Amino acid sequence: MEGTGSRSSTSSSVVTDYSLVVWTLCSVLLPVLITMWCSFQRSRRQMLIRDIFRKSKHDWHYTDLFGQPSYCCVCAQHILQGAFCNCCGLRVSEGCLKKADQRFHCKEIMMSSSGAHSSMPHHWIRGNVPLCSCCMVCKQQCGTQPKLCDYRCVWCQYTVHDECMMDYLKTQNCTFGEFRDLIIPPYYLSTINQMRKEKRTDYEKVAPYCRKHWMPVIVLANTRSGNNMGETLLGEFKILLNPVQVFDLSKITPAKALQLCTLLPCNAVRVLVCGGDGTVGWVLDAIDEMKIKGQERYIPQVAILPLGTGNDLSNTLGWGAGYAGEVPVEQILQNVMEADGIKLDRWKVQVTNKGYYNLRKPKVFTMNNYFSIGPDALMALNFHAHREKTPSLFSSRIINKAVYFFYGTKDCLVQECKDLNKKVELELDGERIELPNLEGIIVLNIGYWGGGCRLWEGVGDEPYPLARHDDGLLEVVGVHGSFHCAQIQVKLANPVRLGQAHTVRLILKSSKMPMQVDGEPWAQGPCTVTITHKTHALMLYHSGEQTDEDTSSSSEEDHRRELTDEDT
Repeated sequence: MEGTGSRSSTSSSVVTDYSLVVWTLCSVLLPVLITMWCSFQRSRRQMLIRDIFRKSKHDWHYTDLFGQPSYCCVCAQHILQGAFCNCCGLRVSEGCLKKADQRFHCKEIMMSSSGAHSSMPHHWIRGNVPLCSCCMVCKQQCGTQPKLCDYRCVWCQYTVHDECMMDYLKTQNCTFGEFRDLIIPPYYLSTINQMRKEKRTDYEKVAPYCRKHWMPVIVLANTRSGNNMGETLLGEFKILLNPVQVFDLSKITPAKALQLCTLLPCNAVRVLVCGGDGTVGWVLDAIDEMKIKGQERYIPQVAILPLGTGNDLSNTLGWGAGYAGEVPVEQILQNVMEADGIKLDRWKVQVTNKGYYNLRKPKVFTMNNYFSIGPDALMALNFHAHREKTPSLFSSRIINKAVYFFYGTKDCLVQECKDLNKKVELELDGERIELPNLEGIIVLNIGYWGGGCRLWEGVGDEPYPLARHDDGLLEVVGVHGSFHCAQIQVKLANPVRLGQAHTVRLILKSSKMPMQVDGEPWAQGPCTVTITHKTHALMLYHSGEQTDEDTSSSSEEDHRRELTDEDT
């Protein structure tokens, strides 16, 4: 009896231990299996969504409830996770993405028109209308109800209440709204495409069908500039314009994008460059290539939306010192329409290395803003080297300026560029200039330098010759060091004005010195630098962004011109 009892207790304990092991394994493995299954389903769902994104004619991007609260255009429910189209503004939830892709058409960049060339129907999309938009019929506010309601045309941006959407509005022709003078209509491109098939090139005959004062705009955005706002701006411009007019310079070169100008009327195109001064120079180089190809009659005028760090060229032309989203895109396009055309001098900078056995070709740069040798070039060189090592850190304009400040402070203590006047010779229009004790020389083409400082003008009542960016003259100044540069920027000191000239020649006799052209720095050994006039660029000047300082300086320039005219 005792043996039987002991055996039964042993077997029950084994069963208990076995069940404990099983339940322990289940409690451990079940969450792991559930997690693996969920991750597999999530990755499978994301792969299907990416496949829809890739095959779709819509320019889909991810969105969620926290990005921008909106309603699905298919099921009319709140979007927790979904997508929106960067071109037409369509918004759908994740589960309705496939249905929306089949049911709703995106903006057509080319469309054959029936009858007159200047007519096309509205392209209405229901719901998610912009805030503070008004109905074109009753003039009351749209989108006030907490549900999917009201309509918006993706071309003219007109909005209409559900109850105001009558049959005649559905068939009414679209006028392209406020920016009709900037939009390239789809029927225009369709007509041009047909003419090219027929090997006809008289595109000017098609232009009158569009608008009398038609000035189509091409938007070139650098998504890597400054504060990384390019991606957002691309979507906003695509909604307001024809998507074929908007280009991402990280995916296509300016030279290829500007070939669209050859399909548009001569001397009518305007280009909006969204980026820093380096991006503007890149676009202007592409325009020079058009001149070489014999496409001078298609040369566009260039406006700037400053997204870089310094933005001195943008500041000189009245477009501001930097853009951070404070101005609506609609106002930017309005400014482009109202801007005045001016010319900008462009200069050839040739750097010839010294040496009897030097067989290298001279380095040739194109200068729009300024050339310098000394402390500011050293700061730019250190900044450039740091950014090449860790590019992810330089995603903010404030961080970029902080790094510049750090290297400027460092140079104030080290003074790596001292005794520059003993190492270089300077000639202005063939006349040698005796240099005082300097650490840097700056050759200016525009009014601003160093992120917003009017270097040539300085402070106080000291007289100085008139400086312009289209007079074929360069202004040459000297600085005593990094601390002197900082004093000039806060208006506590003046630069050393060395003179103005049509041709500048600088000879570096010994040692290696930092140099820069428009923010592109390098370390240079003994050489001869020759700066001569190259060409003019057609730019757009916006007078609305002038500060009090700009207004006073422009009034001084006007007064000097009047005195010069009287003397003449």
